[in-house]
Order: sequence, then structure tokens, then C-alpha cells
Amino acid sequence: MKRPTMKDVAQAAGVSLMTVSRVVSNAPGVSPDTVAKVEQAVRRLGYQRNVNARNLRQKRLGTSTIGVVVDDLANPFYALMARSIEDEAHRRGCVVLVGSTNDEPRREREVIAAFTARQVDGLIVVPTIGSHGFLRPAMEAGTHVVCVDRPAEGLDVDTVTVDNRDGARHAVTHLLAHGHSRIAYLGDRYDIWTQRERYAGYLDAFSARGLSADPALVRHGLRSHLEARLALADLRALPDPPTALFTSNDLITLGVLDAMDDLDGPERPRAAGHPLPMAVVGFDDLPLAKLLDPPLTVVSQDPVAVGSTAANLLFSRIAGDRSAPRKVILLTRLVERRSGERPGHRPDLPATPS
Repeated sequence: MKRPTMKDVAQAAGVSLMTVSRVVSNAPGVSPDTVAKVEQAVRRLGYQRNVNARNLRQKRLGTSTIGVVVDDLANPFYALMARSIEDEAHRRGCVVLVGSTNDEPRREREVIAAFTARQVDGLIVVPTIGSHGFLRPAMEAGTHVVCVDRPAEGLDVDTVTVDNRDGARHAVTHLLAHGHSRIAYLGDRYDIWTQRERYAGYLDAFSARGLSADPALVRHGLRSHLEARLALADLRALPDPPTALFTSNDLITLGVLDAMDDLDGPERPRAAGHPLPMAVVGFDDLPLAKLLDPPLTVVSQDPVAVGSTAANLLFSRIAGDRSAPRKVILLTRLVERRSGERPGHRPDLPATPS
């Protein structure tokens, strides 16, 4: 079928082409009755504006489209971040294309190539590992790039991150202050920048007390609920198991919480008021964290602030800002809700404020 044009809408509504143009552009000066007739014709014909043609007529550069490239949209953090970016784009009349990489460099290149082929005005990218020099040709052709959540190797562009190392250090210090010395670390792939930073913060907390973390309690490379469950089972089977867990992202935390009931079993009744068999602090907040029993203690980062900050930087560049690249580091916050406050089995460490 032939794609309906603005001329078709004008004919169906019995108005001039200029009137249709004013209605679809939300311009003032058209009577409500006429607006209603035009909108009815638009819906009946299925008319859609050709944004590229409009930009050419108005001698505007760009496509009013940006691309957002994340690790995994199933991750609540990235979903909220992408929504925040979309809200900022909507205010500017811009459309957002979103793609996931699963932290695979080859897939990342494919998604970015698909977006640049559509001539997006800019990209907000959660970089995978490896050099991102491949983005330079697109940048030289006018595509603006902002990195978010992690810096990109080999690329000097605006970057928005949170203080992952400090947030993890506060979480583990909090557990140490509650008498835990056997604190396990459950993390994603170590080659991911955020995970390296969070593991460094985990080690910093022990070092500040003159202690050393036990390598037997460290698990890297957990990419699914199942892997988190298996890691927890393995840790609890140790001769001297951990009394507390620090989980390095929300998906790992969910996997651990799902596994707690199965691992306890009916023969191991829980203490009243402490349904979890060990203390838990997770990096990233969860929508249901307050409703768990006990409520989940977390290192909270704000995905909405991360997304809106990155979007504002990108739209500033698209508008013509040519200043030096900026590195924005947002702070985290330890939210105490009881899961991380369970006393350690061996409270032999001096309690200090976390």
C-alpha cells in the first residue's frame, strides 16, 4: 500500500495542506473543530510524519534520534537508566533506540553499527571491554558519544560513573563493624570495570582494619541467577563458611535471595526476626528491597540521575558544546534496612561507624 502523505490527510479532512502542517506540528492558530477533523483523518489513514524530510525542509541537521547501548535491559538498573534517558529525549522531541550487548564486544559493534547506519545524532554507551577506537570514524562524521556506568578504553569523551569503589568499601566496612570477619564477595566478570572497582573497595575495607580478605570466599564471573545460587551453595559447604555476603550487583543479589530458602531446608529453622541465614549487603537497590524479610541493606546508586546526567551531556554536545570532555562521578549511599545488620558469629572485631 502507498504510504499516506500530508496531502492525503488534507484531502480527507477537507482542509488545506498548510492547515494539516500546522496541526501535526502543534502550531497555534487552528480552531479546535479543525484540529479534530485533521486528527481523525490522521488516525483513519495511519499517517506518520517523515522526520528526515521535515529536517531537510527546515534545513536542520540531524535525525532527532539517539542510540542507547547497555549491557542487559533485563537488569533493573539499566532499565531505569534507559527510561530516564528516554524522558530527557522526549522533552526535546527526540526518539531513542535501545540495544543490549550482554557485555560482548562483537555484539556491541553490531548494535552501534546498526544505530550509526540510521544516522543517530548521538550515542550513550555502556562500554564493553577492549578498545573503543572503532567509534572514532562515526565521531568524526558528527555522531556524539557519551559513556555511562564505565569509561571506554581508548576514547576521550564525556563519561558518567558512580563511585563504585567507595560504595563497596562502605558496604564491607558496615559488615565488619557488625562483627563479621568471614565476608564473601560474589561478583560479575572481573574484566568489567565496575566489578574491578567494587572488588577493590571490598579489599580496601579489610585493609583499613589491618585484615586480609580470604580468597576462598571470593567468587567472580557470576552472570546469572543459577550461577549465583551455585556459588552460594559452594560457599556454605566450606568447612568455615562465610557469615556475611557482599553481592556486587542486583542480579546476583536476586539469585542469592532466591537460593536462601532452598539452602536452609526444613531441618534448619531460622531465628525469629532473621529469616536470612547470613547477613547480606547488595550493590544496587531493588524495587522490592523494603518488602523482603528482613528488608535488604544496599549500596544505592541512582540510575535515574545517571541516565539524566548522561542525556544532558549528550544533548549539550548535539547543541554545539565543544568544551573539553567531562568526567562526572556520582556518589552512592548505604541504605541500612536490617539484612546487613545481623550480628556476626564471631564478633571479635572492634565496632566502628560505617
